[in-house]
Amino acid sequence: MGAAQRSRRWLVPVTAVAVVAGVGAFGPMVADASPDLPRITAQDLLTKVQTAKVDGLSGTVTSSTDLGLPSLPGLDGGANQFLDLITGDHTARVAFAGPDKARVSVLDHMAERVLSTDGKTAWAYDSSRREATKITLPARTARPEVAPEKEAYDPQAAARKFLAAIDPTTKVEVSGTESVAGRDAYKLRLVPKTDQTTVGSVTLAVDSKTWIPLQVTVMPRTGEDPAVQLGFSSVSFDVPAASTFAFTPPKGVKVTEKKVPTKAIPATPGHGKVTPPKAVTPDKPGTPAKPGTPAKPEPSDRPTVIGQGWDSVVMVRGRIPAGNGPLDQLLANARTVEGSWGKGKILTTKMVSALITDDGRIFTGLVTPSTLQSAAAKAPR
Repeated sequence: MGAAQRSRRWLVPVTAVAVVAGVGAFGPMVADASPDLPRITAQDLLTKVQTAKVDGLSGTVTSSTDLGLPSLPGLDGGANQFLDLITGDHTARVAFAGPDKARVSVLDHMAERVLSTDGKTAWAYDSSRREATKITLPARTARPEVAPEKEAYDPQAAARKFLAAIDPTTKVEVSGTESVAGRDAYKLRLVPKTDQTTVGSVTLAVDSKTWIPLQVTVMPRTGEDPAVQLGFSSVSFDVPAASTFAFTPPKGVKVTEKKVPTKAIPATPGHGKVTPPKAVTPDKPGTPAKPGTPAKPEPSDRPTVIGQGWDSVVMVRGRIPAGNGPLDQLLANARTVEGSWGKGKILTTKMVSALITDDGRIFTGLVTPSTLQSAAAKAPR
């Protein structure tokens, strides 16, 4: 995976993921809402959401995303597909069963992208390219991650990421009720009290019977339109049949076969819990290693999270190669900044900030530009 592809991958709201550190300022109970549901406190509703579990579900998910990203005509196919995924309006048919069975069919522009896995074999299919990839998975694989569509169209997964950002600087309240996909739901609203994030609020529409999030709405700190809205337009909590997760490529489709090494995807105890990378505490310059301390590994291309909660920032290593006209133009017009961390270019939208440093580090987050630079000063080189 190239540096540019890695950096684009992290220009998504998952940068809000951090360890749950507690809940601040629980709001009042529902006072006047429609539909009429029993009153519930924010703390009780939050507990139910965090412990909710169903054996399976299926339905249609719609998403609408406006992160304020600029239009970049002329990008290569992979970059275009990624930007298409995280912008605009999309519809997907989804089905999930247990920890290792999933099918997502994204319907866009008279084409279809399919990810399907039965826990043993995964398929990724793109009808516009007439190509499919068959991936043989090792035994005991938990939730194989072979395409971004799998979690991009799972409201429960999206909700977990924002629930994981709750800390004492978060106000949590029940702000009313609403009907989503024909089901009665409570509205659990998370409001960051810090001014270092671009997120104004996140509202989860929580099913009143299963306690599963049916819809996630992210509002920016400025503006009246949602930056992200992802939710079911129809849903069933019946367990899908096993045949749902089987896939047979259409005739004439080019099939590439791959095999995932067993050690690449270990079993994951405690499935369903968010376990993000730990926040970093950089070593002090000039500090000698203690006797018997193993040598530090070489810097990897795996993301590093600096900070926690709403202020968290993701860092990846790798330079964005020159030679791509739209990106080159975007970076040329970006503001140049420098500090104790070095020198680089900073890009900002109403939701996403990105810092590309001259020494080959890329920082992204749902944070203000100043927060991004503060994180860069704390990050390992």
